[in-house]
Amino acid sequence: MAEFIKIYDENPNPKEIKRVVDVLRKGGLVIYPTDTVYGLGCDITKTKALEKIARIKGIKLAKANWSFLCADLSNLSDYVRQIDTATFKILKRALPGPYTFILPGNNNLPKDFKKKKTVGIRVPDNSICKALVEALGNPIVSTSIRDEDELLEYTTDPELIFEKWKNLVDIVIDGGYGGNVGSTIIDLSAAEPEVVREGKGNLDIF
Repeated sequence: MAEFIKIYDENPNPKEIKRVVDVLRKGGLVIYPTDTVYGLGCDITKTKALEKIARIKGIKLAKANWSFLCADLSNLSDYVRQIDTATFKILKRALPGPYTFILPGNNNLPKDFKKKKTVGIRVPDNSICKALVEALGNPIVSTSIRDEDELLEYTTDPELIFEKWKNLVDIVIDGGYGGNVGSTIIDLSAAEPEVVREGKGNLDIF
């Protein structure tokens, strides 16, 4: 059964962050808060963990379009082809924030993502996410926790998330109530920015 760990966004406890990161390094699955909805993720380099998430989501790993959670823009060049100044300015203006940006991938992508032409990049405005990614040393692959309820697209209560997911994952982080509006997805891989999904986040900045 999963561990249920309380971590505060204002001041994440380094000891608790280390506990979560140790699980991620061993190929574990973790549910954590972001600046939008709760996410399910794993270490980007752990194939078995990625396959496990794909099975849970009922898709083939090769078909998965998940985001990479990064701590900031500094490790963007690890996975993304060189981007122009205009694109970088958009990213700088919007991040950290509730946006997912689709960008052209490069040859350094982990082997499970090698065939992907584009990647989704997230830098959430959330101290827990930032602390996890910084301590892990590479991005976390992330996908939203959805709810079967027809009225609520996402579960916001961490205790309810734990009840539902405790036998599928290794850790559920209680970071307080989550939001129920997903990130705004913007495709920056073509000549002009294109809004793929309007979610949380102000579109006026683009």
